[in-house]
Amino acid sequence: MSIHNVPMPDLQIVPTASVLAHEDHDIQRAIPLIERIGHESTMINPPLVAPLDNTRYVVLDGANRVYAFTQLGIPHILVQVAPYDSGLVELETWHHVICGWDADEFIADISQLPELLMSEGNRTTPLPVATIHTRGHRTVHLTLPAESLSTRNILMNHIVRVYQAHATLQRTNLDDLDAIWHLHPTGQAVIMFRPYSPVEILQSAAQNTPLPPGVSRHIVHGRAIRVNYPMERLRDTTVSLEQKNAVLLDWMREKVAQRQVRYYAEATYQFDE
Repeated sequence: MSIHNVPMPDLQIVPTASVLAHEDHDIQRAIPLIERIGHESTMINPPLVAPLDNTRYVVLDGANRVYAFTQLGIPHILVQVAPYDSGLVELETWHHVICGWDADEFIADISQLPELLMSEGNRTTPLPVATIHTRGHRTVHLTLPAESLSTRNILMNHIVRVYQAHATLQRTNLDDLDAIWHLHPTGQAVIMFRPYSPVEILQSAAQNTPLPPGVSRHIVHGRAIRVNYPMERLRDTTVSLEQKNAVLLDWMREKVAQRQVRYYAEATYQFDE
């Protein structure tokens, strides 16, 4: 599908409990987000989800927002539904920049994890589940002796938790190490994960064996942002789900009629997230 002929976003209100995470929430981001959402009057950016079956959805982007809704006990959540087979979804991978912690100390710490095999220098077989590049020019490949999706995800979560406890985690889509060090002056290491497939994303959610936070990167053409939908309509426990979606449809039609919906095809950077 041409990115210049993208349909209107498929916005729906669904039960919060029906939205499953394929990756763990980021505790560094989730705690302030819970506080913020608890006091907000509008939902700004709806999470992106893909259907898992007839009643459940998988979060493609917005795991921390879904976690916040769950913790706040909000019964329904506004989402944008974007199936993998729609032609609108691209799946890529974030790299993690580890800031403010010595890279050699980090590598020494994760070397104590059971079942983790480490090798330096040229890439080895089997294919690494992740590779670490340090500012000091070390390259360390991480592999598993016997790999399954669940063991891979469990190990990746253990590794990420190690530097979450000691460092500041920043995400980047850049592959150029010099550019990464330039933008992150306190960055001491960058960990690059082996890409996941859409099937692995869906299986991770269905099996409740999530990826670490901030690893998968979903690009959805026609993404709805700055929606600003009233939170009181999502919090309301006296209105049925069907009624809420009927109100949502009327609200969207009014937005279109008032020329308040605009499509941008350009790739953008947002500086007020």
